[in-house]
Amino acid sequence: MEPNVHFWITQRQSFIQRFLQWTELLDPTNLVISIEKIEKSRQLLLTNEDGSIHDLEDHRIREAWKRSLSTVHPDNSKLIPVPFRPAALLPFTAPMVFLSLVSVKNLKSMILPQLSFYTYSTAFNVINGNASQNRHPYESILLGAGVIASTTFFGLFSRLILMKYPLKNILLRETLPVIILANISAVNVVASRSFEPMRGVEVMDKHGNVIGYSRRAGTKAVKETATSRVVLFGTSALIPEVFSHFFKKTKFFMRYPQSLWTLKLSCTFLAMGLMAPVSFSMFPQIERIQCSKLEQEIQSATEETELFYNRGV
Repeated sequence: MEPNVHFWITQRQSFIQRFLQWTELLDPTNLVISIEKIEKSRQLLLTNEDGSIHDLEDHRIREAWKRSLSTVHPDNSKLIPVPFRPAALLPFTAPMVFLSLVSVKNLKSMILPQLSFYTYSTAFNVINGNASQNRHPYESILLGAGVIASTTFFGLFSRLILMKYPLKNILLRETLPVIILANISAVNVVASRSFEPMRGVEVMDKHGNVIGYSRRAGTKAVKETATSRVVLFGTSALIPEVFSHFFKKTKFFMRYPQSLWTLKLSCTFLAMGLMAPVSFSMFPQIERIQCSKLEQEIQSATEETELFYNRGV
């Protein structure tokens, strides 16, 4: 069995335990681990898989799990490209979220931040989604291009409407762009991973034996991941807006109005730094599902009452 899958199945973690686990996996140093170190860590885990699971107090074993879980895809055992590892999400998207919500006077100034954000989000979602079904490269390219174009269009169109017809209510004017960003981010997840509900994802028993492919499990995986993105980007974008609202009333802002940008960018990084492990911890990486909730052909293929599938990140 793939070590990462074995780890997530065996470790029945609570939300707090998953949160603490993700604070380690989102460590930026996981982006600069050499391939040689990753291979050595994987070899250590593969040679004594069962012992490694129960020997997490050993620093060497713990570090090996950290390297493996943060850099290797659990479905195909391939290395995740460095810019799209979970630890890269914060440094890449925090500036994009900040720039996407900056007030501008013309459409041209909005295009690059919106296009960059949804391009990166699409690639991140595709690469870190469930990869148990083989896809032709051209399918991923065509799907990705369509998702990037559509979500960028919706993001720009909504901002253009708000720019042309500004709201009088201050609360709505400051929070509506955040709500739009969060919801389009969820749509981005659903669209970029649309193959999973259509074709199904691999479901397995506790020993890693594949039972079949389930569209219901794929739908559940995409819905849960989309929910976690709403929480991540919605909260991370809302907190800076709330702080800015009160900051604008201070004397410091009257003297140094340029400091607002610094405050909002700092708040965005801090909020995302907290919300990234929270959102990733909302649902287990390898999710459990009752066999009775799956398709009839899967139920008839096993006597297990509980099956597992990779939800993705």
